[in-house]
Amino acid sequence: MAESVSKQQTPLEARSPFDLRVDLGKDVPETDVRTALADGDMGFMHSFTTGSAVDGPGVRVVGWTTGCMWRCQYCHNPDTWTMRNGIPVSVGQALEELRKYRHGLKVMAGGVTISGGEPLMQRRFVMKVLAGAKAMGIHTAIETNGFLGAELTAADLDNIDLVLLGIKTWDRERHRVLTGRDNEPTLELARRLAERRLPLWVRFVLVPGLTDDPADIAQIAEFAAQLGNVERVEVLPFHQMGRFKWHTLGIRYALEHTGEPTPAELEKACAVFRARGLTTH
Repeated sequence: MAESVSKQQTPLEARSPFDLRVDLGKDVPETDVRTALADGDMGFMHSFTTGSAVDGPGVRVVGWTTGCMWRCQYCHNPDTWTMRNGIPVSVGQALEELRKYRHGLKVMAGGVTISGGEPLMQRRFVMKVLAGAKAMGIHTAIETNGFLGAELTAADLDNIDLVLLGIKTWDRERHRVLTGRDNEPTLELARRLAERRLPLWVRFVLVPGLTDDPADIAQIAEFAAQLGNVERVEVLPFHQMGRFKWHTLGIRYALEHTGEPTPAELEKACAVFRARGLTTH
């Protein structure tokens, strides 16, 4: 495994998470993949990006993991669905990447956010990285769809300062069509985080004709308002920046002709959340 990591030539830091990266871990033996997932000493990363001001408070480094069990119709990084598309990275390498920025992150009231893909598919690796970040005094956050939230231990949650939780839509059947999975595990994680008073940001992507049903948005808003630990709701506009990845990967893209929501449509959705006392952004 160490040999395969040392031979990796693709830089871990990327200009953007929209960089297309495939097959970077294809030569890692299956036995090593299973061992990595079991002990968490190695993970698969799409990239690290720096200077993010939209993935948690302050200015942040974002680590993008590979591997995801959902197939969201509007996913802008389908190359992160497959774990072996990522770079095999040891915990030590990941922490060295963060160590370079730790002083600047503190000055800019930032931290590290682990996103994906779905980072909880590599829970042991991600939690070792977050524990190391906490030991350096770096604020930690994780962006997750919550589907594997039940696997998070109390010790895991101690290493997380903030959770960015994607709630895609409310209606269960619509959610299955949108993502291929049920949304109850996501909602259950939200309830568990509320019990611990662990800060939560809700992320909701507004897609015209897909997630803009007023009743659904109202249900999400009501749920979020009742939790008591939601610091903000981010209503994110759908965009087509990842469309080229679907084309390049040869995956049928159902939203080929879907437009972005208008400013008025975004404001209308935000108003639903604000009406229930939630802060939107």
